[in-house]
Amino acid sequence: MKLKKKYLYIGIFVLALLIFIVPRYFTGNVVLDNPANVNVDKLEIYHFHGTNQCYSCKTVGAYAEETVKTYFADELESGEIVFGHVNVDLPENKDLVIKYGATGSSLWLGAYNGEEFKAEENVNVWYKIKDKEDYLAYLKGIIEQRLTGDFS
Repeated sequence: MKLKKKYLYIGIFVLALLIFIVPRYFTGNVVLDNPANVNVDKLEIYHFHGTNQCYSCKTVGAYAEETVKTYFADELESGEIVFGHVNVDLPENKDLVIKYGATGSSLWLGAYNGEEFKAEENVNVWYKIKDKEDYLAYLKGIIEQRLTGDFS
């Protein structure tokens, strides 16, 4: 009986991966409301995740946090950049999850220009988790682009 339960959980996990994660690998970055070259007043970077995280999910979040703290400490301190880990399973995070459209473990960047808001999921970070330095350099470049309003 315990063996059946174990296989059920594994099956659910694999199904969730196939539905929510794998399709994103083939579509590149998903961009919403993305006019080019808009001045950015504030950039939010959120690592969305579930209560139970696998190694890859934890790594995406840890490397993102390290990137922000290492290269953008001044912007983080001033509030120009906001970083956070957001558990999509907790009811208190529901509004933020809906705002970004997060469906599971993911890394999102949200840019503000006055009242205007643009959200972008970056799926390319998943390809970089095997090489920490490559991940940090890649995300640093993306953040620098977004801060200057470049969403190309």
